[in-house]
Amino acid sequence: MGSRQVSDWQGRKITVAGLGVSGVSAARALAGLGARVTVVDGGDGDAHRARAAELAPLGIAVRLGDAGTLPEGTDLVVTSPGWKPSSPLFAAAAAAGADVVGDVEIAWRLRGPDAPPWLAVTGTNGKTTTTRMLASILTAAGLRTAAIGNIGTPIVDVVTGDEPYDVLAVELSSYQLHWAPSLRAHSAAVLNLAPDHLDWHGSMEAYAADKGRIYEGNTVACVYNAADKATEDLVREADVEEGCRAIGFTLGTPGPSQLGVVDGILVDRAFVADRQKQAQELAEVGDVDPPAPHNIANALAAAALARAFGVAPAAVRDGLRAFRPDAHRIEHVADVARVAYVDDSKATNTHAAQASLAAYEPIVWIAGGLAKGATFDELVAASAGRLRGAVLIGADRALIREALARHAPEVPVVDLDRTDTGAMSAAVAEAAALARPGDTVLLAPACASMDMFTDYNKRGEAFAEAVRALAAERG
Repeated sequence: MGSRQVSDWQGRKITVAGLGVSGVSAARALAGLGARVTVVDGGDGDAHRARAAELAPLGIAVRLGDAGTLPEGTDLVVTSPGWKPSSPLFAAAAAAGADVVGDVEIAWRLRGPDAPPWLAVTGTNGKTTTTRMLASILTAAGLRTAAIGNIGTPIVDVVTGDEPYDVLAVELSSYQLHWAPSLRAHSAAVLNLAPDHLDWHGSMEAYAADKGRIYEGNTVACVYNAADKATEDLVREADVEEGCRAIGFTLGTPGPSQLGVVDGILVDRAFVADRQKQAQELAEVGDVDPPAPHNIANALAAAALARAFGVAPAAVRDGLRAFRPDAHRIEHVADVARVAYVDDSKATNTHAAQASLAAYEPIVWIAGGLAKGATFDELVAASAGRLRGAVLIGADRALIREALARHAPEVPVVDLDRTDTGAMSAAVAEAAALARPGDTVLLAPACASMDMFTDYNKRGEAFAEAVRALAAERG
């Protein structure tokens, strides 16, 4: 890191909001550059005290149990992604004339003169899968890369580390983008937009605007979803570098400057010599694991970003073949009595659940949990024709039951009024009773998990354990 960058931070009084992974990473990096860093956190448990003790030898002060008071003299606040814009600390910062930014903004400012370009991904659903697909494609092309941002190693650690990367695949949440005003990616994609985190952003318009920040200043390509007009609108509104192109992806036949699917082949009509007449084959649908429609869309977005960086078609194919999805994302668990059991516990909102439901037919649907203010009429109306039955669990299952009664009254529904550790086993047993050979029992909850489970991973694990027990029972 050059002396100019060190001098930019030397002696500055910086407050870091949050003692989580990203906050600790930013605090360490800034203290190492000579800033006078104080970390504030509303918690005061044993884990918080242990982290504070680790930071003390670095000269980093930690104030626990008070997240609303701004330390005196602060000229910059660095926030962790989850802190709401309405937090009292930020109001105090505004009154004191101190800027508020996030760890992504700090990482962007700390890049060295030879920093690798960023290929950035956001969207309501599919961000992690697409970013990891992109990293797999870049690796297949022989490029040194990492999938970072909202996943993996803290982004500040990657930017300030010694690993020499050629390009970075960066997943960015709406929270992170809200606090990253200077970010300027090489190319970026917004995969889709649906209502989510509205309690944080305040409105759908504000949520979309924060997602759209990912396109600001792009130099080569703004990748959008041709089936989701809102993403294309964000491209039109963005202030990009001259020559930056709008590149669409579609599950249908692509037009010029798009990637799409023709006869089971992923094709590129964007990064070819003659976009009016040429189509470059990239991969087969079967190269994508799993080949569900929304995952094909993820693959096309990843391919578009890779092609924008100059990656050859063969590397797109090889990278997609090498990629394996994370657990609990439309993951096939087992076949029992000729019924497939699929775990998509990661489908924590209605948009994700609808994409998952569109991938199978007929379905016995296991759903429910914490609705987070969501409504289910549109989801149920769109999916009713695919449903063999439904098994409902969780605190807000009544909302789904009522939507099923309105839009799919003929679908049999089992309402499980229990939240104990055996509830998922009971749900799988009820689903098995409803299912017929050739059906899919699909866990796509359309809700958050915290009413019954620590997180969506634990929910998915409970489902998989119940399915394996069922398989053992039935031989």
